[in-house]
Amino acid sequence: MAIHITEDCINCGACEPECPNNAIYEGGVEWAFADGTTVKGEVTMLDGSVIEATSKHAPVAEDIYYIVPDKCTECVGFHEEPQCAAVCPVDCCLPDPEHVENEEQLLAKKAKMHL
Repeated sequence: MAIHITEDCINCGACEPECPNNAIYEGGVEWAFADGTTVKGEVTMLDGSVIEATSKHAPVAEDIYYIVPDKCTECVGFHEEPQCAAVCPVDCCLPDPEHVENEEQLLAKKAKMHL
């Protein structure tokens, strides 16, 4: 399951540098799958769509920090717990019920991003 940032976010930015997948972006900032990963070429997203790794995409949120679900591995394979949640001063980094994945899927996602 990916993590998402709730509307309780105070935009402190503590979470962004902690993400080993570069899945966290400041509100209003475009994202690319290749940001902070070793991925090149085409990428198949969770919804089955295929994108170019370096192509820029619209922000998931405009006013608060956000997490790109396709890049979030809940820090599996890196840390014992999601680092964004560990450092968030207002506990707004929570499991995303819309993006449920098991440990095997999260490890596969990590392997795809970090060759």
